[in-house]
Amino acid sequence: FANANVLNMTDLAIHFSRYVNGVAMRHGEVSQNMFPHFPIHAITNGVHAATWASPQFHDLFDREIPEWRRDNAYMRYAVGIPLAEIRKAHDLAKAALIKEVQKRSGVLLDESVLTIGFARRAATYKRADLLFKDIERLKAIAASAGPIQILYAGKAHPHDAGGKALIHRVIQAAAGLKDSIKIVYLENYNMALAKFIISGVDLWLNTPQRPQEASGTSGMKAALNGIPSLSVLDGWWVEGCVEGVTGWAIGYDRKIDGDESAAESVSLYEKLEHQIIPMFYRAPEAYAEVMRSCISLNASFFNTHRMLSQYKANAYSPRALIKNAQEV
Repeated sequence: FANANVLNMTDLAIHFSRYVNGVAMRHGEVSQNMFPHFPIHAITNGVHAATWASPQFHDLFDREIPEWRRDNAYMRYAVGIPLAEIRKAHDLAKAALIKEVQKRSGVLLDESVLTIGFARRAATYKRADLLFKDIERLKAIAASAGPIQILYAGKAHPHDAGGKALIHRVIQAAAGLKDSIKIVYLENYNMALAKFIISGVDLWLNTPQRPQEASGTSGMKAALNGIPSLSVLDGWWVEGCVEGVTGWAIGYDRKIDGDESAAESVSLYEKLEHQIIPMFYRAPEAYAEVMRSCISLNASFFNTHRMLSQYKANAYSPRALIKNAQEV
């Protein structure tokens, strides 16, 4: 387990494990390339539906899909929920978010404006500032395609200087855009605040640097509430993205070739300007279709019911333990 007199804790853990898995299919592939001497599988993460669905969607699911709490796979039948009901539940969740934002920050957001959410741990690889790579382009998009407002939240580790600098850059960008785009960075991010944000925004933004996103779960929580993602194709989103159906991809799923941030920011702006903003304002029924598909396709799969059943079948059952021991 040692290399140049250094103990590799990952090698140590792998050699004493009967089953090793990544937490998304892509994570399994990346990990297998890093540790080719040992079979590495993949079980994609999931989120607890009853915890992360908003009260408004609890009520909707209880009416339309009564079995959803017992078996999250029943959320597949959200495909039959009337679009007007999806929109009504979301409008109530958005109103609750706007009220909470005003209480915490004193800023009153506009319920009619496309609201983009970005809330997660403030780590540098998550690139919270990618949206601001071309400030003038972002201003032009908001002026021509339609208004946007952006909600940020997330803490950095006290010893993570890069993460704290990232927050500072976002706040600086927000100040520079104050005359054209309303941007709020909320303090004291925790689960209670996260529940408001992942259910009340209209679009979930995720911009990790490939291939560093193991899974990610915030977009899964958003999908439970019918919120589509605009995300880099990494982690769980490689599996969850059906372009234009459950959300939109930033960039492409191809071999990484150096720093892709410039190309990815261009892709981000193009999706906002030509697809997402026009659909939100000029084809609200089509946008509601995407919201409904998030629930029926993604919420029905990326949940803890499915995840735990896979761990039981593939990793923990006596038969799986025997099979895995034979592989090793």
